[in-house]
Amino acid sequence: MSGVSPTPDEAGRRHRVVVIGSGFGGLTATKALKNAPVDVTMIARTQHHLFQPLLYQVATGILSEGEIAPATRRILRNQRNTEVLLGDVVEINLAERYVVAELLGQRYQTPYDSLIVAAGAGQSYFGNDYFAQFAPGMKTIDDALEVRGRILGAFELAEPSSDPALREKLLTFTVIGAGPTGVELAGQIAELAAQTMKGAYRHIDSTEARVILLDAGPAVLRPMGANLGNKARERLQKMGVEIQLGATVVDVDRDGLTVKHSDGTLRRIESACKVWSAGVSASPLGKQIAEQAGAEIDRSGRVKVLPDLTIAGHPNVFVIGDMASVPGVPGMAQGAIQGAEYAARTIRSELKGSATAGRKPFRYFDKGSMATVSRYSAVAKIGRLEISGFAAWVAWLLLHLVYLVGFKSKLTTAISWAVTFLTTNRGQLTITERQTITRRPAERPTQPESAVNAA
Repeated sequence: MSGVSPTPDEAGRRHRVVVIGSGFGGLTATKALKNAPVDVTMIARTQHHLFQPLLYQVATGILSEGEIAPATRRILRNQRNTEVLLGDVVEINLAERYVVAELLGQRYQTPYDSLIVAAGAGQSYFGNDYFAQFAPGMKTIDDALEVRGRILGAFELAEPSSDPALREKLLTFTVIGAGPTGVELAGQIAELAAQTMKGAYRHIDSTEARVILLDAGPAVLRPMGANLGNKARERLQKMGVEIQLGATVVDVDRDGLTVKHSDGTLRRIESACKVWSAGVSASPLGKQIAEQAGAEIDRSGRVKVLPDLTIAGHPNVFVIGDMASVPGVPGMAQGAIQGAEYAARTIRSELKGSATAGRKPFRYFDKGSMATVSRYSAVAKIGRLEISGFAAWVAWLLLHLVYLVGFKSKLTTAISWAVTFLTTNRGQLTITERQTITRRPAERPTQPESAVNAA
């Protein structure tokens, strides 16, 4: 089968590239094709480009959603070979080369010559989807605003309460999953309670709030190694965060959760506000593609792609980012960005006449990983170099400013950070009733399913 070159009957029109998703992978691929002799159609379920690593700062009142999620149309407004369509892609037809998207009940079909699938991943509850109504994840703007509503709403509900047990439950905040998102969120909830909200209430003491970080594994920030994981753990504990490892969440309800420890014992934690940051599940489009191409998917739903990020028999279909299972490539922004650059570069090269058979395999360059723990404290791993404390925190700030899209986003984010970190004030503490209420219940099994492995 041909690669990305047009077939004879298609001569006379430009090569059509469809990009699914407006995240790091989708936006990077689209921008990389700016001056290529192609017509690009980006189809995404949201009208913004979400800078997901900063979602936890929206959830804890540091940043507004607009600062980390600029409108995609504005970003691409000067890219004349590109159009942006809003819709949820529900079908990919590899044989006929078209995709079907749905928007407000209406479906439309878009043909392609080359396809870049960067639909990302959602939160995984490991088969216990009813957990979501009580413990929202941290994958979308809606998630972050809901979490912010629940965090601040818990303080508001505790203020007029005269029931000590109810107050304790409301002021117990539980974060499930001790990866980067969980660590960052737990640290910011602790700072919010101990610093920003201190003295703001007349009947409760916000500094008495209890923050619990749970993980089924044996360590904090496992991918970053024992040294940095221990440093992050020590800093969180110094801030008062309770870290409970070897603790698998087996049930969640409105008032708390049930934890199973490594020795088999069960323990109940009364906690009104719970946040889930354990595990991800790739877009269901991955399974759809794999079934048509005879490819495999891993336990997270990611497609096992060929060395050139395509699938067998379809050299014009690239699967990148969180949807692709590539050995040695973590599910991080850099993996999506580099995969997108590779796909765009391949398309451009082959349109100039390079043979598909001569493709060089995708090579991932590890630029390291970082996680903030608290104000003035972070951990970073770049190759064999490990940094922690203030230096890592400054490096984290600078790196994230570089990757934010748009001058306005960079400027307003820098100002918000300066206000928050120099004064402990936060400018985004507004919540509404709709953001604090429980989402629509999912169907709950009669008995909880098997133990959940917090990533």
